[in-house]
Amino acid sequence: MSAVAHEAAWARANQTYLSACFDELRVLLEHRCADSAAAMAAIEASGHATRRAAGEMPRPPALDRLCEAFGLTGFERAVVVLCAGMAMRSEMAEVCARHGARGGRPTLGFALAALPDAHWSALAPDAPLRYWRLVELDPGPMLTERPMRLDERVLHFLAGVESLDERLQGLVQPAPSAGDLAATRQALAERIAALWGSLEPGRAWPPVQLCGGDGDARRRVAAAACASLGVGLSLLPSAAVPRAAAERDEMARLWNREAALRETALLLECADEDTADGTAAVADLAGRLQGAVLLGAGEPLSAPGLAAVRLDVEPLQPCEQRALWERALGPLAARLDGHLGRLAAQFRLTEPDILGASAAAAPAWLSPQAAADAAWEACRAQARPRVDRLAERVVSPAGWDDLVLPQPQRETLRDIAAHVRNRARVYQDWGFERRGARGLGISALFAGPSGTGKTMAAEVLANDLRLDLYRIDLSRVVSKYIGETEKNLSRVFDAAEAGGAVLLFDEADALFGKRTEVRDSHDRYANIEVSYLLQRMECYRGLAVLTTNMKAALDPAFLRRIRFVVQFPFPDASARARIWRRAFPDAVPREGLEPERLAQLNVPGGSIRNMALHAAFLAAEAGGPVRMAHLLRAARAEYGKLERSLTEPEVRGWT
Repeated sequence: MSAVAHEAAWARANQTYLSACFDELRVLLEHRCADSAAAMAAIEASGHATRRAAGEMPRPPALDRLCEAFGLTGFERAVVVLCAGMAMRSEMAEVCARHGARGGRPTLGFALAALPDAHWSALAPDAPLRYWRLVELDPGPMLTERPMRLDERVLHFLAGVESLDERLQGLVQPAPSAGDLAATRQALAERIAALWGSLEPGRAWPPVQLCGGDGDARRRVAAAACASLGVGLSLLPSAAVPRAAAERDEMARLWNREAALRETALLLECADEDTADGTAAVADLAGRLQGAVLLGAGEPLSAPGLAAVRLDVEPLQPCEQRALWERALGPLAARLDGHLGRLAAQFRLTEPDILGASAAAAPAWLSPQAAADAAWEACRAQARPRVDRLAERVVSPAGWDDLVLPQPQRETLRDIAAHVRNRARVYQDWGFERRGARGLGISALFAGPSGTGKTMAAEVLANDLRLDLYRIDLSRVVSKYIGETEKNLSRVFDAAEAGGAVLLFDEADALFGKRTEVRDSHDRYANIEVSYLLQRMECYRGLAVLTTNMKAALDPAFLRRIRFVVQFPFPDASARARIWRRAFPDAVPREGLEPERLAQLNVPGGSIRNMALHAAFLAAEAGGPVRMAHLLRAARAEYGKLERSLTEPEVRGWT
């Protein structure tokens, strides 16, 4: 018999059993005051029919499962049957009316008087009927005179209909299937299943924290663990968790009832952008829940009474990433042979991201190189959304020809690009990574006066490596609240890991200055921020570029842990002339410009670009080419901005 047919057979048998229970209760009510042999025979016959219907079921009926789950007494079971019969059998109201129920609606007082083995404790607020909201009471002045009705979710359960409580609908979501998991993720799912599966019957399942990774990875691991145990999985995002303690208690009670009614686990999902109040609410709710509970978060959660087992979701290894690419591309993977390894080493994407990126490389008309290029750009696009919320993406066409630097500095920049480009070969293939991850992060410090090309050099490196460049806004990272700066930095680095992006910390001395002597708690926590940043930079798999105008202000310990230090000198006259020759695009009309005379201006490249742009607008307004006179006006404006005065030697021979 198929699973569907087996379930249909149980549903029919469950209805038969429930009808037998209604008949047994009706007979009890009709003969409750009779003491004749006929009455006793009728009661015995109805009870026998109920037992026979239960014995013919392929698995226990819903009513018996309900009574076992909530520990109902015989009287409490009879109350549930009475209320269910009122909703499902029209004649039940007539029977109750004949035996004293006002308007045919049974009250608690009627149940105490009419049903066998009645006990007053069943009416207590912490007794199962009321605590678990199995039976709802209509408003009324006296407890015993308030009409009873069965909760709708419980009624559906007794009828064999699976449905989520309407108060949880829209908040709790069904989880997607796990799909094919990488080996490390499958091993983690098996650890969870082994932990829960080894527990003795009746023992509470300890909550499990899945830390790190991304939300999709945590969901897949949780789904695989639950599937191996034969239980379902539902999701509750942190945004749906109430902030008020009373509302969380109500939600916990509803879910605990839900978990008791059906075999299902709950995954509480925290978002990266959650506030401290939000994560505290999630942790508190988790501590109130029963059954199989998982918490998914980038950082571990803690709360009073929450004793969870922590398991880390590690990033996929390059070999696992490559296997995902091969599975996603299928036969087309052979077209990217030689390129899949580089894609897998550079990008740490989720399974859905790889499926999306592989679609860009799938068209059969693409050449192998074009397919590889399309896949690379698709990977960059898939990784961007995580970082775009936290930092500013810098898009620039700057190339090596745009940089005017002495040869030693250019060679160092080329070395930086070589380290990033060959990172996977040296660290993974040649085994340096197996000696420890510390110190493997590629970091560079660009030091020099403002306008000497530090930011442009970062743009050139990003373009040469075909990676995204993100400028970190220190005003959004540094927080006056203790511990918040580290959290902000963690979010930036974690998000950038997916694409191995180039991170640019402009004016780094503002954040990475000399560590202070500890005079008070603020000094101590400021030093913790610097130490945390050093640790993250040493493990970051991308390139972190720091720029500063004041190298002397940086902590010497920080400098020792930077792999590359590039000093950007103030350009001399020869370098300034080369910059002036590159200042105007080919399409700009020019007349009589003399780069050697323009180089007399003692300014860096950034100011030269500003003056060239200003002069171009002046020429466009005049309707002619750019001339030295336009540049003279632009120079005066730029010098005024710098609070300097043009000297006669700097503009000698211009006009």
